[in-house]
Amino acid sequence: MGMTDRLRLGLIGYGYWGPNLARNFHQLPEAALVACADMDAGRLNEVGRLYPSLKQLATDARALIENPTLDALVIATPARTHFALVKQALEAGKHVLVEKPLAMSSGEARTLIECAREQRRVLMVGHTFEYNPAVWKIRELIQEGALGKLYYFYSNRVNLGRVQTDVNALWSIAPHDISILLYLMNQMPETVAARGVSYVSQGVEDVIFALLTFPENVNAHIHASWLDPSKTRQMTIVGSEKMVVYDDVDPEAKLKIYDKGVYRRGDAFGEFQLRVHSGDIYIPKIDLTEPLRYECAHFLECVRENKPPRTDGENGLRVVRVLEAAQASLHQNGATLPVA
Repeated sequence: MGMTDRLRLGLIGYGYWGPNLARNFHQLPEAALVACADMDAGRLNEVGRLYPSLKQLATDARALIENPTLDALVIATPARTHFALVKQALEAGKHVLVEKPLAMSSGEARTLIECAREQRRVLMVGHTFEYNPAVWKIRELIQEGALGKLYYFYSNRVNLGRVQTDVNALWSIAPHDISILLYLMNQMPETVAARGVSYVSQGVEDVIFALLTFPENVNAHIHASWLDPSKTRQMTIVGSEKMVVYDDVDPEAKLKIYDKGVYRRGDAFGEFQLRVHSGDIYIPKIDLTEPLRYECAHFLECVRENKPPRTDGENGLRVVRVLEAAQASLHQNGATLPVA
């Protein structure tokens, strides 16, 4: 595939996640990563050294937005800059892949969705875990009823470091778990309650505890923090017949399926008894392809075929709606609020 056949991409933001995006797009034969923008000249020097094929390095994102030779832009900048950059990129006729969250309000998200529709451009949000084979397997188990009746979820996404001052742990970390939950449940939660505490920067919650309640009394608890002694990326799904532990940092056993459950069973006389069973632990083989590789390839496919991405603007909006409700609950000392 020659350079003229490949989609010409520009990357805006070479900070925390930008290097991962650059590496994946550089390795995909359908893409030609030819431009990068970052406000830090040192970061630009680094990306230019790693990828000599880059034809344009700029400290101002507008240089890429206004470059008529670029087909698409990949935006990996701080969350509060997403709305303005994505809107400008779409209005300039660029297809856009933007990191989570799509925007900082549902109003902004809806504006971007409408802008993409008017411009007839692909708008995709980088909810990477929806491209994760382990998460695909969990959804398959849920959809085929293998876990029995769903009871509850709980997730821990904690680490020490990457403390941020522009957004709290809710908007920085929890979008991953919210995205996973919406994907697995295939529906929105009815209510959200959240509590948080600011320890390092006043007014910026470093630690978040959120409770999402889905239809049929399925509950999900999220613990997100950048003040924790160890890196944990774990979600547990409890059903009446089986339970699943998803550990994203485990290199060999990302999924463990426990043949354990508690359920009520009726007898011939109409009386109910609690039944408890405990069986084997099963570790399914999971495709170890990097989920970000699937995400980047999917973006290129959607641009080429002019089709909506799995994590399109509407998908991003749903996550933002939950984040908004959780943020409002934080301001109301953990009040349980409906998801608008």
